[in-house]
Amino acid sequence: MSRQASRDTTPEMAVRRLLYKAGHRYRLQRKVPGMPRRSIDIAFPGIKVAVFLDGCFWHGCPQHATSPKANADWWRQKLDRNVARDQETTEQLIEAGWTVLRFWEHEAPTTVAADVAAAVAAARASRR
Repeated sequence: MSRQASRDTTPEMAVRRLLYKAGHRYRLQRKVPGMPRRSIDIAFPGIKVAVFLDGCFWHGCPQHATSPKANADWWRQKLDRNVARDQETTEQLIEAGWTVLRFWEHEAPTTVAADVAAAVAAARASRR
């Protein structure tokens, strides 16, 4: 598991390139306020927009998640904890006034970038 990329994954890099090319500036791996060892993949801290790009296996995608056969009980508990931790992080950020966007790794980067850009534009418009 230590060899699995937790940041700078291929889907994340594709979305970041599209956002940067469109003129959006963001922060990477921003700490979640009040939650140690948790970070936001792509953050727009000034307008409080948090973007997470979740891997299908690790975060329980309803379309693509699989369960390993070896040591199945341990893996089921681990993956269930990941999903619960994601929900807890989302709730914490929403309570702190953030807009939270979660996407699966299999979603098209262009669609993800367009959704993020729309949320950023809406957040900027509501600040005025």
